[in-house]
Amino acid sequence: MTPTPSPAEPGLGVCAGGKAMGLRERKKLEAWRSIRECALRLISERGFDAVSVEEIAEEANVSRTTFFNYFSCKEAVVFDPDPQEPQVWQGLLAEHPADEPLWEALTGILLGYVSHFSDTLAIHKRLKTESPAVAASARGAGDRFQAELRAWVADRTPPGRELDAQLMLNTATAAIGTALSLWKPTDPFEDFLDIARTCLQKAGSGLAALTV
Repeated sequence: MTPTPSPAEPGLGVCAGGKAMGLRERKKLEAWRSIRECALRLISERGFDAVSVEEIAEEANVSRTTFFNYFSCKEAVVFDPDPQEPQVWQGLLAEHPADEPLWEALTGILLGYVSHFSDTLAIHKRLKTESPAVAASARGAGDRFQAELRAWVADRTPPGRELDAQLMLNTATAAIGTALSLWKPTDPFEDFLDIARTCLQKAGSGLAALTV
């Protein structure tokens, strides 16, 4: 299976719908990303519980009030999606035409999507393991992507092939979940992608023959 390249981070100059962002919107996005970058760096070095909101704000050179203008709590700075994340998955969906075999399309979309989390996935998994409260706060983080992916699959599925399409989608999603459960957050992110590719390849060895 050909490796899927990691998509580029959404640019600062474009907002949803492809419109150019104004100066205020660009500055807000820059601030959001700067605060999160500082938070992830401190948490990676010292652990989630050892880092306070005040320390994150100081590292990002903002006030505590400014931190809470962007994030509702310390957990949010780790788990909230990038404001431009929808553009990432919408771009991935658009890259795969309706005549592409569904299993191939799902493989490309899901590998591209998880590649977007190369800087956060290890922290996410470690925190979910260490803290039940943190894990609870992260539930539903990918619901919007899953909903859009299901809608995309439904739109391109011919009448009478709904069972095959849903089976492929559920199997592909389970393959990614299996890879995540097996991957150790202390290992390189590329190892996770290798496991994910292997899971998708094995899971799809029979499904790929279906013409959906």
